[in-house]
Amino acid sequence: MNRTFTFYLLSNTHAPVRQLSVSRKFFWTVLFLVIASLTLAGAGLYDYIQVRNAYQNTLAISRQNTSQSQTIATQRSQLQNFAREIDALKSRLVELNTFEKKIRIIANIENTGDNTGLFGMGGAIPDDLDPRIPLTEKHNSLIREMHHQANQLSDASGNQATGFDSLLKYLETQVDLLASTPSIRPARGWVTSRFAHRVSPFTGRREFHNALDIANRIGTPIIAPADGKVSYAGRRWLLGKVIEINHGHGFVSRYAHCEGFKKKRGDKVKRGDIIALMGNTGRSTGPHLHYQIKLNGVPVNPEKYIIN
Repeated sequence: MNRTFTFYLLSNTHAPVRQLSVSRKFFWTVLFLVIASLTLAGAGLYDYIQVRNAYQNTLAISRQNTSQSQTIATQRSQLQNFAREIDALKSRLVELNTFEKKIRIIANIENTGDNTGLFGMGGAIPDDLDPRIPLTEKHNSLIREMHHQANQLSDASGNQATGFDSLLKYLETQVDLLASTPSIRPARGWVTSRFAHRVSPFTGRREFHNALDIANRIGTPIIAPADGKVSYAGRRWLLGKVIEINHGHGFVSRYAHCEGFKKKRGDKVKRGDIIALMGNTGRSTGPHLHYQIKLNGVPVNPEKYIIN
């Protein structure tokens, strides 16, 4: 039985045909080796492709992890900055609250608001946040505390706004009151009769003089000692020509024995406006201004209100 394989080698150059005979054992051995080599090569190529893909995936995951780590680091840095800002805002609110209290003490203003304090019941100031804590361990606890204190700051800012609003309204009222309070001399001259008992130059009897008399030349300007509105300008028998100003808040001022008026009834006047001229009208011993102030209808001493 033939145990060989015979191969005939042909050439296109008209060379003689060559014959190659190999044993079957050698043939199968070579074929096995070739197939095994190809299989190993294919397996090696497959493993190489898998390793390369795994390496590329690892690089992508590494880059993603690096990006996420940078994002987390940035977020943690922002959290720390927010914690510092919350602490700074809290300090600022405390300073504003202290400033409001000082203003109220200086102006002798009582706080009419509730007594729950700036930061709620008792007014205890929350502890400062610590931005230096290791966020890898206390990340969530810092966020919870920041959220809690942010709500407290929101309530505290509302309380502070209410406090300043009431303070502003009170001060505005006080400013209006000050502007409406007669506080400057209504005319230049010499005080000839004060708000006190005196002997009447007309009757010779002791009586109470409920005004301030200021003497000067006829035509001396008379000015409004406070803001207000002219409520009367005309003649009254013993007082001669009289002009009156309603200043509000219960204050009314009267100027008698005038020579003439510079304002008429219904005119609004400001402190320092010329309202009339000094004269000698009515029952008078000489040119002077009879200056009277009434508070809620009761005559008061004008000199107590003059600050200049």
